[in-house]
Amino acid sequence: MTSSTHSKHYSDRGFWSKVGSFAKAAGYQVIEKALLLYYTMQSPDCPLWARATILGALGYFIFPIDAIPDVLVPIGYTDDAAVLAAALAAVAVHVGPEQKAMARAKVRDLFG
Repeated sequence: MTSSTHSKHYSDRGFWSKVGSFAKAAGYQVIEKALLLYYTMQSPDCPLWARATILGALGYFIFPIDAIPDVLVPIGYTDDAAVLAAALAAVAVHVGPEQKAMARAKVRDLFG
């Protein structure tokens, strides 16, 4: 399955549930990437192709079944990190200072 296949599994509720429940297990870097993508997708300046890319990556992140099961700590989120990093690289030009600031603030809230 490609990450675009996973876009149908994305929902705001599912995203925030995954972030809230698994932030510590997923780790700072995975959550930061996910939040950067999330806030970029929320921007009215984000083009449709970038939203589709982000939806696929975030859908993969919240989908309970993936290449490496998330319960296999510490390697369970390596595939999620790779998918999120690839999506972030693809849409990087659309990640602005506002999205970065919101992601940093939320990461600080989650990780103290």
